[in-house]
Amino acid sequence: MTKKLINEVIFGTETTSGKMFDIILMVTIILSILVVMLDSVSSIHDEYGYALLVAEWIFTILFTIEYILRIISAEHKLKYILSFYGIIDLLAILPTYLSLFLVGYQYLLVIRILRLLRVFRILKLYRFIGASRHLIESLKASRHKIAVFLSAVMAIVVVMGSVMYLIEGPEHGFRSIPESIYWAIITLTTVGYGDITPLTPLGKTLAAMIMILGYSIIAVPTGIITAELSWQNARREKHPDCGCDECGCIEHEEDANFCKKCGKRLN
Repeated sequence: MTKKLINEVIFGTETTSGKMFDIILMVTIILSILVVMLDSVSSIHDEYGYALLVAEWIFTILFTIEYILRIISAEHKLKYILSFYGIIDLLAILPTYLSLFLVGYQYLLVIRILRLLRVFRILKLYRFIGASRHLIESLKASRHKIAVFLSAVMAIVVVMGSVMYLIEGPEHGFRSIPESIYWAIITLTTVGYGDITPLTPLGKTLAAMIMILGYSIIAVPTGIITAELSWQNARREKHPDCGCDECGCIEHEEDANFCKKCGKRLN
């Protein structure tokens, strides 16, 4: 009975105790991440380092107890341990123990932020996962076009970087072709760090051309994905009964009764 009660509290989201546990867990995770962040600030570490260390060990012990209880109360222990959340729960406590032997590993505790993904269960945000899957389907359907686009971009930056190396040369900061390609990438993407800049009139002209080209290139992936989304929406409007309400998959045979991805009965 105790094991069943623990399972209901830790894994359950429908009971009052389960919801309360999840909310407390979220607050604890946020506080533990805040401790790690504050400890990375030199002035705070120098003054409150010991207190932050004690707080971190308290959080780690609590998370360790929680992890052990999850394993004990899980119906399928190995399945939980190897699951996404199981691995994240383990990674959330390992850095503190590793810091006993390896300096600096405690800062990896910020990985605990991934545990906040459980908020999807608490707030029932999984209802909106179907919409996100529409976007994922569009990305998958557009992958070949995006691959061609990225190949073209890579070819452009290699050519432009090589040309800029010939124009400017090492005396103006373009010490090698790879470094010139790096400059072409940050210029094409309009980032412009400014650590390398052309000085000759011809180099500045080429830089201006790459900047203008960058604005037009940035819009291409958006257009590809938007076109795919529009096509899928049009297909759903034309065949409203072929889509799955749960995951949004529309790739079904006309006589299919269940979704081939999530298994839910189709309309």
